Amino acid sequence: METSTDGSGGFDGVTPAGPEAVSPSETAAAEPATAGPDGGGPAQDTASGSTAAGPDGGADGAQGAETPASVRVAVPPASLSPSRAGDFMQCPLLYRFRVIDKLPEKPSEAATRGTLVHAVLERLFDSPAVERTAPRAKSLIPGQWDRLREARPELAELFADPDEQAAGEKLARWLGEAERLVERWFTLEDPTRLEPAERELFVEAELDSGLKLRGIIDRVDVAPTGDVRIVDYKTGKAPRPEYAEGALFQMKFYALVVWRLKRVVPRRLQLVYLGSGDVLTYDPVPADLERVERKLHSLWEAIRLATETGDWRPRPTKLCGWCDHQAVCPEFGGTPPPYPLPVRAPGSGETP
Repeated sequence: METSTDGSGGFDGVTPAGPEAVSPSETAAAEPATAGPDGGGPAQDTASGSTAAGPDGGADGAQGAETPASVRVAVPPASLSPSRAGDFMQCPLLYRFRVIDKLPEKPSEAATRGTLVHAVLERLFDSPAVERTAPRAKSLIPGQWDRLREARPELAELFADPDEQAAGEKLARWLGEAERLVERWFTLEDPTRLEPAERELFVEAELDSGLKLRGIIDRVDVAPTGDVRIVDYKTGKAPRPEYAEGALFQMKFYALVVWRLKRVVPRRLQLVYLGSGDVLTYDPVPADLERVERKLHSLWEAIRLATETGDWRPRPTKLCGWCDHQAVCPEFGGTPPPYPLPVRAPGSGETP
């Protein structure tokens, strides 16, 4: 992974992002790119700006919304997205709670801010190029916040306070932080020189093995040469070098889906970190994506086995401190809810 310093590769609109570079690793890391909400970890970047749900338990931005109990029906997972793959690598039991049990999770300020910023950056490209300015982008924030709050009423609890003035001040600070993230984007990319081919693009591909991959790509750029660039916005900070491969895994996942759908390997994968002001890029080759495909097959086999046996092991890490499910996690003295799917004994083909 490299820090982007120009618009090379046939693309345009990228400005220097800073001196720090991160080297690619040949081994896909199971750890997320960062360790907590202040470093761009799960609390900041689970939201991609979309709430489209899928059979694997939701697309990449839907995990915060609570599903009514009357429609929570347990079904075996049928596809894999980058977020759900990350969940399983982080903690198989977390995957079960989100995908199979569909346990509700409280909305967080950081994840919701990420959703809001994504929506603003997406909508900005509705305007003519000359109108894509920082003031114009910031002016979109109140309207997009209203739309988000209307779609997800539970977000109102984020800023609830018996003292109306305190609640208003808290909301104002939060919106101000969103404004600063949006402003920083203009120091990293020049939207007047960009005409995305796709925004918030839902993609789905079925591998030869039958495994379905799906996800939502923030932005797809196509250069005059036909080269494809996949762009993902992150509202957290760029990862430390030892965690860089975890962030790149998501982008390689998307590249694999595009490759299988279009038979074209994306020329560039680009992560735009608004929290730290870094643009990290990586140019994949088929061998990279073949390794990711093998990794996903291994992951899916492990998920299939856990689904059939009901054996979902917790994996304690420092990320446990931000998990909403400690009350039902054995690592914290809790008991998971009854497993809602039929199971078979390990090593047996029979279902008891």
